[in-house]
Amino acid sequence: MPSHHPTSRPGRTSRRAPLLAVLAATVVTGALVLAGPPGGPMASAASATKPGAVGTSGAAASRAGQWQPLTVPVAKGDLTAVAALSDSRAWAVGYRLKSATQLEAVALRWDGTSWSQESTLPANSFPQALAVRSATDIWTVGSASAHWNGSAWTTYRLDRDPAGNVVPDAVATASDGTAWTVGRAMARSVKDGVPAVQSWDGTSWHRQSLPNVGKGELSAVTVVAPDDVWAAGAAYAADDTSPQTALLLHWDGSSWKRVTAPGPQGADAWLGGITALAADDIWAVGGSTDAGAERPLAVHWNGTAWTEAETPNVPDGRLRAVGKAGDGTLWAVGGKGAAPVALRRDARTGRWERAASPGLVVRGFSTVPGSAGLWVAGIAEQGDLVPAVMRWKG
Repeated sequence: MPSHHPTSRPGRTSRRAPLLAVLAATVVTGALVLAGPPGGPMASAASATKPGAVGTSGAAASRAGQWQPLTVPVAKGDLTAVAALSDSRAWAVGYRLKSATQLEAVALRWDGTSWSQESTLPANSFPQALAVRSATDIWTVGSASAHWNGSAWTTYRLDRDPAGNVVPDAVATASDGTAWTVGRAMARSVKDGVPAVQSWDGTSWHRQSLPNVGKGELSAVTVVAPDDVWAAGAAYAADDTSPQTALLLHWDGSSWKRVTAPGPQGADAWLGGITALAADDIWAVGGSTDAGAERPLAVHWNGTAWTEAETPNVPDGRLRAVGKAGDGTLWAVGGKGAAPVALRRDARTGRWERAASPGLVVRGFSTVPGSAGLWVAGIAEQGDLVPAVMRWKG
């Protein structure tokens, strides 16, 4: 598996870092795009779970305003993505460390009461992202793309890219069943990567022609409509004197175009998550770094232009996902390593404020349609590769 650092510059979070840690452990020891209405409801959070609580009994309910840890049927490994259709139907994908030298990709399912393993993914699929349109229409992408039809997984080969091997990092589906996956294509190393987008037409994946933005990658995608799709990521620095910049691309039904992304002048910037609440109400989040100091970055599209929103100066506050709660509150989550962070936007003041973190290394995130629920998946802050899921139940 290739690493996920786009340049030698600091700032970008590695989506695959926990997997690489597993692979490294193997060597040493002998290792949320939810389909449906854009910006589906997501719950708010008021306080974090105590460190070490992840992995305790899922029956232990938290008092109002707290995150609830739930038991998962994977003792050691990594959960990389989570997506929900309702309070009683959610899925997560990730890896189980079966032995010192063997990983197994798995799909878990929430039935409203507990998490259980629904299936084992195809070998070498290494899932990194998940899109759930229905219980019989689920996509996961990583080292490969795989589709679940309700009873079995089928692997589909991505289209060839002249820039090199395609490494998808996010996936989303449209109301008509079209799927989009974004990431990068690279010939030799991450530094040589260029943004890559592919679409699924019901039969096969097709490479999309993109504007020339130089080296870079796409980390997130959101679908407003089949002819209105946004992708976000980073354009790598052209040289040591220029900064890495946030990257936004838009599909209008006929072609992809680059749209100028705002960000701190002269600072490295990137985007890791994006959500469409409406065609004229889209949020993208990520981070920026200047002189080695990182802070959150949030930008907004009003249908005409993107503008940067003020965010609190949170150390290591890089953001990787964003979504809207059932009460209308906008939330963004992320963090660096075992220092998770959560922000929420006060609708009355229009300001982003720091909120209690979910208490795990954030890898996956999902809202719950028609509910004030929220799921966050990843690995526990404490312990050695302990998969963790936290639920906010409003």
